[in-house]
Amino acid sequence: MKHIAIIGAGPAGLMAAEAALEQGARVSIYDAMPSAARKFLMAGKSGLNISHSEDEKLFRSRYGAPDGRLAAMIEAFGPVDVERWMRGLGIETFTGSSGRIFPTMMKASPLLRAWLVRLREGGAELHTRQRWQGWEGEALLFDTPEGVQRIGVDATVLALGGASWSRLGSDGKWAGLLEARGVEIEPFAPSNCGLQRDWSARLLAAHEGAPLKGVALSAGGQTVQGDVVITRSGIESGAIYPLSADLRRQIAETGQAVLSVDLLPDVTEETLADRLAAANQRDSISNRLRKAARLDRTKIALVNEVTRGAPPRDAAALAVLLKALPLTLDATAPLDDAISTAGGVSWAALDERLMLKAIPGTYCAGEMVAWDAPTGGYLLTACLAMGRAAGEAAARSL
Repeated sequence: MKHIAIIGAGPAGLMAAEAALEQGARVSIYDAMPSAARKFLMAGKSGLNISHSEDEKLFRSRYGAPDGRLAAMIEAFGPVDVERWMRGLGIETFTGSSGRIFPTMMKASPLLRAWLVRLREGGAELHTRQRWQGWEGEALLFDTPEGVQRIGVDATVLALGGASWSRLGSDGKWAGLLEARGVEIEPFAPSNCGLQRDWSARLLAAHEGAPLKGVALSAGGQTVQGDVVITRSGIESGAIYPLSADLRRQIAETGQAVLSVDLLPDVTEETLADRLAAANQRDSISNRLRKAARLDRTKIALVNEVTRGAPPRDAAALAVLLKALPLTLDATAPLDDAISTAGGVSWAALDERLMLKAIPGTYCAGEMVAWDAPTGGYLLTACLAMGRAAGEAAARSL
């Protein structure tokens, strides 16, 4: 029986372990943290959005990757397969009004417990507090509470995560170990993250933590409707995450990004201009925005912030501004605060089976590979699909 090491006990690693067991391999799972899948558990605290029910072709289009390999893996193990796999663990699912797929109990912990039981019953051994340190000859090196351990295996699947939420074990420190062996690593970048802007002291004093309700955000040809929260350092919310990759690219190219904010997405520009024109022209701009445009205090404060207290008085020009308020952003949130990260092991470093070309017998899966996707179930589905592909390839190649 061949022995496969899985390094990283997150969703990609655990799925790789399951796939390798199904192929008849002996499987050992190693993780640096005291327990498995800590980031997975944290992600599930507010409701485990594990996949999405939209059209499969549209689903696969959500991913940023240089070729068709990731799409093929997701086609082989996509949303329907994820739901079937969860039911096999005794976890029923439901689809929310947005099309997102959740376990009925919403949390990640029951799913993880059932999964770990099945892996253990299948023969997998989980070793925690084992921090991978690279290789010594052909042996894997681990820093453990008992000292350095050397493990000989037939193949290895690396599922070490990206470089955000380091307190939960995803710190990206593995990158140097692979670079030293000739593996191309693309720089990490925050994804699904907030954006930074220097607000005036006046705005922060009155509106820090306040939501901009029911706005439409546009960047890079994409529009997302929802709420946005004003934070001390900028803006944050799930509505901004799908746009963060494009905004990040704008910032990298020019030093700034411009987010277009429609403060009244359910009102046409013409209707808004008529309302503003019909208002008492002797009123202050703020009163016209409150009475005629029906903006709340936070939205009025944002208009004044962007225009430096001098929005146009002309009704048509003011309507244009309110429908596309240009909010300049200076930076992404810090890497460690991002929900996920772009960058990591370059696809050019991997063959069709996710094996590292520079290190035969070593495979990569999950967020440590250089792909990107928004929240909404896409991240977890891809990690599961890649883990399954890598685990099967590692076992079959032997």
